[in-house]
Amino acid sequence: MKITSKTYLLFILTLFLSQNLLAQIPQVPAELEFAELIVRINPQARREIQLDVDAQYRNPSYFKVKQDRVNLYMPIIERELRNAGVPEDLKYLVIQESGLIGDAVSTSNAVGFWQFKQGTAEEVFLRVDNQIDERKNIVSSTKGAALYLQKHNNTFDNWMCALVSYQMGLGGAKAYFGTQYNGKRVVDVDRNTHWYFKKFLAHKIAFENSSMMLVSNAQYMAEERVQGPTTLSALSKKYGVSEKHLEEYNLWTRNGKIPGDRAYTVVYVKNGSIPTQQAVLKKAEPKNTTSTTSSTSPAYKQANSFPRIAGNTTNAALPDQITVNNLDGVQAAQTTTQSTFSERVGVKENKLRRLNDLDKGERIEAGEYYYTEKKKASAEVATHVVMPGETLWSISQKYGMKLSALKSKNRIRKDRDLKAGMVLNLQDHRKRGEDIPVVKVNSPTPTREVIASSSPAPSANQAARNTVTQTNSSSNSKTVHTVASGETLFAISKKYGVSVNELKTWNNIGNQNIISIGQKLVIFRP
Repeated sequence: MKITSKTYLLFILTLFLSQNLLAQIPQVPAELEFAELIVRINPQARREIQLDVDAQYRNPSYFKVKQDRVNLYMPIIERELRNAGVPEDLKYLVIQESGLIGDAVSTSNAVGFWQFKQGTAEEVFLRVDNQIDERKNIVSSTKGAALYLQKHNNTFDNWMCALVSYQMGLGGAKAYFGTQYNGKRVVDVDRNTHWYFKKFLAHKIAFENSSMMLVSNAQYMAEERVQGPTTLSALSKKYGVSEKHLEEYNLWTRNGKIPGDRAYTVVYVKNGSIPTQQAVLKKAEPKNTTSTTSSTSPAYKQANSFPRIAGNTTNAALPDQITVNNLDGVQAAQTTTQSTFSERVGVKENKLRRLNDLDKGERIEAGEYYYTEKKKASAEVATHVVMPGETLWSISQKYGMKLSALKSKNRIRKDRDLKAGMVLNLQDHRKRGEDIPVVKVNSPTPTREVIASSSPAPSANQAARNTVTQTNSSSNSKTVHTVASGETLFAISKKYGVSVNELKTWNNIGNQNIISIGQKLVIFRP
């Protein structure tokens, strides 16, 4: 047999990767952290778990294939667990259960990424019938798994017990553990510890430090919320991928058809880096810093990439047409009352207020996006740098997270405590007593002069009192308003009885509604 140079190079590369991978096999520690627990592992259990870790690395080619799947799917899994309040450490369970193979079937007829039997799937609101099997949908099944785990942890207040109950069922786990671990934060692992938890620890140790190793291509999993009825064939043209590709990653639709009963998430692979913005100032010290940001900074770009709108944007003012940050939403076509708007979008007024953290009587503003689905407990990105004119409410709407969660994570309650440049947490809770970091931000400069250059600049006291200067024209009264700390376009529009869109048009303000303290806004009143 003739050995070509190409075959030889491939052999050398495979050998190199194999040796490199084997050299990187992580060792089981005597102690580790898992989901709010301290796990102490005795020597005998460490040897037992190490055998499982070594087995994961035994076949480099197989490990590489599995790691590629991990890199594709894990950002989605982490997000859904986080949104459900489940520790991200539980993400390794999906590798243990299915190896992230969407149509995996166990000997007990459990199916999909998280290995649900049909009855259990229906308990967590997954659709399983001759058209749809959401156990094979990475987003839906992860939501279901998170709900299942959270429910069981409510019984034990211990994530080890909740995890083992995933395999045994709640009744079996209660009989096995009793109440000995309820509320415990330290767990000792020895030869008598349940095998399922030790196997889980092996997967956690094997994969937690191997992220982005041996990735074949720079790719990420794109997501689209789709309201049917439609087909994968039609969507393939829209997304610029083959129908076969969509079928491969969306095994949950049995016949390539997506029904119209509700919105489903369609996924497909795209080349390039994942578009989700990296955490801004993730390592920022809890103290003031003199670093600057501008309209070209990552912080500014991140702020302006949200909210993320997808779907049929030409009909954004109609219900069930668009998603806002992967949540069902709608855009207000005109300024109106909550009552009128709620009737138009088919959501009860009280529910609309609750979903969007609105005060009673607060107006619906033209052009703004409102949610018709419950917002999340955290955002897709870790932090947000406060821009001039923003409020806690506007930030919570921008990222699709609950206002109460934003306040709680940052231990801040009032808009008056909000300052431009603050680095707010959008995922993790700020530690008690920890100061909110502040960076310097450059206030956006209005693109049009709104007051004659000969007019005197207002003093700080005048700005604080919202001093108003008026001039008359033949038909309108022109008012110049100086923006004070904490004010928003919405608040100013209510003050003068004009719409937000009018304010934006008169003052050349972009779609992000950014205004700065001390900025002068021209207002025309009849």
